[in-house]
Parts: sequence; structure tokens; C-alpha cells
Amino acid sequence: MLSLRLGRRLRTYTTISASITSSNNITLTANDIKKPLILEEPALIKLKAERNPKKLFLLFKENAHNRLVIENQYAFEDTVSRLAGAGRFDYIEELLEQQKSLRQGRREGFVMRIIMLYGRAGMVKHAVNTFKDMHLYGCNRTVKSLNAVLKVLAQTGDLEAFESFFGDVRCQFDVKLDVVSLNIVIDAFCRMGMVDKAYVLMGEMEKSGITPDVITYTTLISAFYKLNRAEIGNGIWNLMVMRGCLPNLATFNARVQFLVSKGRAWQANSLMGMMRYLGITPDEVTFNLVIKGFCRAGYIDMAKRVYSALHDEGYKPNARIYQTMMHYLCKGGEFDLAYTMCKNSMEKNWFPSVDSIYQLLQGLHTTGKIDKARFIISLLHKRVPSFSAKQLRIMESFLKKS
Repeated sequence: MLSLRLGRRLRTYTTISASITSSNNITLTANDIKKPLILEEPALIKLKAERNPKKLFLLFKENAHNRLVIENQYAFEDTVSRLAGAGRFDYIEELLEQQKSLRQGRREGFVMRIIMLYGRAGMVKHAVNTFKDMHLYGCNRTVKSLNAVLKVLAQTGDLEAFESFFGDVRCQFDVKLDVVSLNIVIDAFCRMGMVDKAYVLMGEMEKSGITPDVITYTTLISAFYKLNRAEIGNGIWNLMVMRGCLPNLATFNARVQFLVSKGRAWQANSLMGMMRYLGITPDEVTFNLVIKGFCRAGYIDMAKRVYSALHDEGYKPNARIYQTMMHYLCKGGEFDLAYTMCKNSMEKNWFPSVDSIYQLLQGLHTTGKIDKARFIISLLHKRVPSFSAKQLRIMESFLKKS
């Protein structure tokens, strides 16, 4: 048995050796040697690197069928944004119209993207026409694409165009509005100063079967508070609660902001306590508003207590909180604490306003804290983008004053 195995192995080795020997006798020509593959740079990288508008347009057009390009939202947005910046709206139109005629133009989600891209480029008429012509490309029109057009029109601030389209939609197209549509329209009316019309619209939509949600109520409450029409804002708040729709963080922040603007810091603080009771955690906006309220009312010690509570609850101060605290601490003559706030803020690359920095440097100079003033100025030189030469000269002049 052992001799048989050895014989098999010897025959195998002999065969391999013979094949190697025979292969060594083959003569290779230049055609038999494959040239190294030259890997073409990916289209997405080319698009990102291209700076010439015409070449960018041609490159995108060449990749109209490349799924890696057309399904990449960033590539679309970046290309359209740069072409719009170059004023080449003709290129944008040709690219987007080409996309609509291809297979992906039959998907509503893709058409919505084109509508939003036209809006981003300021080509509002093209966005509206894209919605109206969807059936020509075999794409079904639903409330989702309708809401995309409403968003585009709302961003223009053109009340006449917005109202005209909104009226046409309800008459010409077989698309039922939803609560998202309602919220877009109400928000647009409020930002255009038509708050009463927005409130009436909410009632009309309810009659047609659309139930307002917390976003609807919050938008209206915030709008009426900003116009100092608190009685209506409070009434909408009560209406919301009576209908079983509970306020959320944004709703509470709108009311806290109103109370602070009226100098009612203690009520704003109590409202923040109610938020916790209801299980709604205050955020940095809430804390900043309450801190600002106490500072403006002259209760610096309470502002410091709220600031400490922010840390205790695991939050980190943001740039606005640092700015608020530093401004009012300087105003109250507490320059040491203001220095600490300013230093911590700038070390995180959050730089307070120039006026606040002037105020702090003046205070540190007056109280003889020149070393602290020097350290602040050393941090100011690290800012990107840098302060102007004139601003830096003024800041450094505080060190030279006797």
C-alpha cells in the first residue's frame, strides 16, 4: 500500500514537472501581454472637482443614465446650485428637463426632487409647470408632490403667486390636501403677515376633514405672540389642549419667548418647571431664553442659577448662551465670570460679538486684570476668519491705556 502511494505521488510530480517544462517552451508575443487597466476617475468626483459651468453641465449630461449620479441627492443639489450661481439657468433647465423625460421621471419622489431643485435655483415657474405636467411623463400626482410645490412657493414670499396656485390646486387637480399642506400654507401666511387669514384657513380645513396637529397650533400661537396679540395666542393654546392636542417643546418655547419679551422672567421660569412636570425636557433654546429674561430683568444671580441647572441636567452651553451671559455679566460689572465665559466660548471657536469683547476688555483694563485681557487677545488672533485689522487694533489698544 505504501509503495502504491509513493508511485502515485511520483507520477503526479512527473506530470507537473513536464507541464512546467512544456510551458517554458512557449514564446510570448507583445499582443499576449495585457496592458495595465487605466481606471477612470468616478463621475461623482469629477463633478465635485469641475469648476467650469459649461464643462460641469456637459459632464452631468453625459451621466444622465448613471444611477450613481442621478440617485445622489448631493450631486444634483451641488450641480444646480453652482450653475445657478454662475447664472446658467439655461443649463439647469436642459439638465432637469432631460431627467424628467427618462425612466426615473415616472417616479414621484424623483419629480419632487426636480421641483425642489427648480425652487432652489429660483426657477419657480418651472417648478410649478413640472407639477402640472407630471401626467405627461406617466407620473401620478399626489399630495406629496403638491406639498413640494407649496414649499417652493412659500419660500418666495410672493403672496399673489402662492394664493393663485393654492386656489388652482383646489379647483383643477384631483389631489386631496393633508395636514402637511395645511401647515405649509399656514406657515407661509403667517410669515407674510396674514395671520388672521391663516387662522381662518385652519377652520376651513377642519370643515373639509383635515385635523390640525401640534405644528398647526404652534405656528399660529407663535405668530400671534410675535404680534403682541397674546389674547388670541392664549386662546389658540387653550383650544389646542381642549381638543386633546398637547403642546410640544416648540410650543412651550414660543410662550417662554413671549413672556421674556414682556419682562415676565419669573413666569417664564415657572413655565419651564411645568415643562418638566409634563415630561417635556427643556432644551438650550429654553434655557437661553430664561437666562436672558432674568438678565434683562436685573436678576443676574437667578440667571447664574439657571446656567448651573443647565450643566446639572447634562446640557452644554451653546454660543448664544455664552453670548447672553457674557453681555449681561459685563453690564453688571462681574468681569471675572464674564472672562471665564468668554474664554470657554472662544476655546470652542465660538466668538462673542465685537461689542461684548470691547466691553469685557474695557472692564478687565479698568479692574487691573491686564494678564486676562492679554490672554483674551491671544485667543482673538486665532479666530478664523480673522477679525479686521481695525478691530484688532482697537482691542489691543486696551492694553496700552494707562
